[in-house]
Amino acid sequence: MAASRVLNPVSVWHKQGVSADRRPPKPLDPKTLETLALRYVERFATTEGKLVDYLTRKLRERGWVGEAPPDPRGLAGRIVELGYIDDRAYAEAKAASLARRGMGARRVAQALHAARVGAEDHEAIAPQVAEAAREAALAFARRRRIGPFGDGEADRAVREKQFAAMMRAGHGTNLSRRIVSAAPGEIIDDEDF
Repeated sequence: MAASRVLNPVSVWHKQGVSADRRPPKPLDPKTLETLALRYVERFATTEGKLVDYLTRKLRERGWVGEAPPDPRGLAGRIVELGYIDDRAYAEAKAASLARRGMGARRVAQALHAARVGAEDHEAIAPQVAEAAREAALAFARRRRIGPFGDGEADRAVREKQFAAMMRAGHGTNLSRRIVSAAPGEIIDDEDF
């Protein structure tokens, strides 16, 4: 019979962080900060703003030992100049992905804002988002079995819930109402929108 192992409460991981017997990470220097930035860009599709946030967080967590003060914005700018980050391409890909999942223009705008995509890049893809609005709404309705994709006539309470779901998904009021009010199997034409 094996002896039971007694855990030292100090060596157990907690929500507040790591145990007291673990060494803190080394402070960052310019080379390590650049390596962290390149590694992040290598692993994740990102924007310049998200990279700045990541580098700022790492500096706050680990500290700085360089002679000059750290410049996460400058480093992110250099990475953009090298072509490793393209905010517009990120915005286009994110918008297309959300549209395929059935998300509307408002949800796309929220996601791009959260990803720190600039207003200029957001405005550049606005026509693409508007063009995909109808197909995204129909994809959402198909996935959730709303309106023309439903199993049968829905009562008022169910239609209100379906309308609310479409609004939360970022679709416009008129478009959502038209889809929710459609009878099962009804064909929705482009003229309806």
